[in-house]
Amino acid sequence: MTGQVVNSHRLSVKTWTEEESDRADSILSRGQSMCDDTCSELQRMAAIDRRDRNSQNSFHGRGALSRLVSVVMTLREWAHKSLAEEAERPDSFLERFRGPAPVDLQAPPSRFSHTHTDSDTDTEGRRVRRTRRKCHVLVLSPSDNAYYHWLIVIGAAVLYNWTLLVVRACFDELQTTSVLVWLVLDYLCDGIYILDMAVRLRTGFLDQGLMVKDVRRLRETYLRASQSKLDVFSILPTDLLYLTVGTSYTPLLRFNRLLRLPRLFEFFQRTETRTGYPNAFRICKLVLYILVIIHWNACGYYSFSKVLGLGSDSWVYPNTSDPEFSSLTRSYIYCLYWSTLTLTTIGETPPPVRDEEYLFLVFDFLIGVLIFASIVGNVGAMISNMNATRATFQSRVDALKHYMHFRRVSKELEQRVIRWFDYLWTNQKAVDEQEVLKSLPNKLRAEIAINVHLETLKKVHIFQDCEAGLLVELVLKLRPQVFSPGDYICRKGDVGKEMYIIKDGRLAVVGDDGVGQFAVLTAGSCFGEISILNISGSKMGNRRTANIRSLGYSDLFCLSKQDLMEALQEFPHARAQLEQRGRDILRKEGLLEEINVSAGEELEEKVERLESSLDRLQTCLARLQSEFNSSQLRLKQRITAVEHNVPTASTGSGFLSDADVTESASGGDGMHSDINIRL
Repeated sequence: MTGQVVNSHRLSVKTWTEEESDRADSILSRGQSMCDDTCSELQRMAAIDRRDRNSQNSFHGRGALSRLVSVVMTLREWAHKSLAEEAERPDSFLERFRGPAPVDLQAPPSRFSHTHTDSDTDTEGRRVRRTRRKCHVLVLSPSDNAYYHWLIVIGAAVLYNWTLLVVRACFDELQTTSVLVWLVLDYLCDGIYILDMAVRLRTGFLDQGLMVKDVRRLRETYLRASQSKLDVFSILPTDLLYLTVGTSYTPLLRFNRLLRLPRLFEFFQRTETRTGYPNAFRICKLVLYILVIIHWNACGYYSFSKVLGLGSDSWVYPNTSDPEFSSLTRSYIYCLYWSTLTLTTIGETPPPVRDEEYLFLVFDFLIGVLIFASIVGNVGAMISNMNATRATFQSRVDALKHYMHFRRVSKELEQRVIRWFDYLWTNQKAVDEQEVLKSLPNKLRAEIAINVHLETLKKVHIFQDCEAGLLVELVLKLRPQVFSPGDYICRKGDVGKEMYIIKDGRLAVVGDDGVGQFAVLTAGSCFGEISILNISGSKMGNRRTANIRSLGYSDLFCLSKQDLMEALQEFPHARAQLEQRGRDILRKEGLLEEINVSAGEELEEKVERLESSLDRLQTCLARLQSEFNSSQLRLKQRITAVEHNVPTASTGSGFLSDADVTESASGGDGMHSDINIRL
């Protein structure tokens, strides 16, 4: 009894501790929904009930409550799983090609993790999840939409400072009439500048292809960059000096805000990359540059006129005492008009009178010649690039027209060719896809091709069960072709060199007369694969078995025999499936000879064995030839050495005399033995 009391006391203490821990965890996680809180409470009650019950199969007391809670939790998990599957149902066709989705790599568990309790593991898991969620919120990627939206905000603040600070500094009336409005806008932009520094501190970068999200490393990288110094200098509160000099000089004191110009350029660069109309955006950007330059020059002209004296001569701005030129609007528009005429050099302005005016005008002319000449040249290049596709296409059409006229092609055929070109341009099919995508890697090219032609490829039976690698190979080798109404894609009896997949249009299987239609092929159908598979036992061999004619304009994908065989060499299983499918079709049409199938296979095996034997013989022959050459070289070297050791007569015909031979025989035994040894 005492042991039972102690055990019950320990159980109650443990339960109270767990209740306190769960209560603390619930306080820390008040962001969860009411449904999650209710389910957590049910689980807690079920856990208490499991500890308190005496028998696992008890139908009395709290055992029934735990079983009821477990049933409710099972139903809830099943409902959530069903909803998740229904909400995110991936495309099996694309999933098979792309493979499994990438997951974040986690650190391996510690070898001492088995000593941790369940509560410690749960606490550690919650801490890791909170840390990951925090890093995900704070660290931005330069390719994210959130970062681009922030660039829009900071770009607007930079453009505000670059356009309005100078005009407020030059036109005093504009600054003094709305001081409160300008102060609010100025400090709002200052706040955006400060937030931009925080964003820079939390902007990730790529290191070895991976996004760096370490906050400490991001901070150190930003502080080491030169841009951080400019950012700090651009946010210095220099405008607080207006407390000494007055509010009318505030714009001049805020000119350090112009140092954030690189953020505006970054916004332009990313917008040019993201937009679908890059040429139009470039033209708008150049127009903005022109307007800003003219705007600054107009403000400079008005300030220079104030320094020289308004109305002091005919070149400067007229005196504001004149009612016609006293308004702020007339002052700015007049200066803007003068700046436009001067920089573009397309109009006449009053001639300068003083030396200072001459120098100012010379400086303006230099700006107009150097800057506007380059800007106008860029605009011309952009406009020509916008029509580059049309010009290239038109040059092809003109060259073909000239050729047909030179070769005296019939008018009917010439009209068919022209209508075919019109169809290509009208339906935007004049672009060479292979030329456009050649700079991309094969993986991205295949994924783009699958996404563009997904609906067509889904209907092709040849792609339904093929491997992902074979799918990549085949998609990259597809070539688009367009056929006109009445064109024959293939005729019966022709040698088959390509197979076709219908992307758009309708094709008819016609008889030999070209009138009777046996079947109609629509998008997703493929034909011609039997004649290029070289199926053994086929009565037709590699000949076409039907006449196929285009009813209208048809878009087809063409796959040549050579490309298909190159792709199937690495995938023998897929090749066997295609050949079996072709045999089934030929057997159904009665064009397959069953006897020749095994004989053909045996012949192929014999040919393969002969090829392997021939390869071995060639290898052995090459080895023997190399050994013979090396031994022949060594023999020549030895003979040469012997010839150098044998003495020859200094005179005569070059042969040894009898006396010399005798002398050498009697006194040259050592030499003979030496020669024998060398030989």
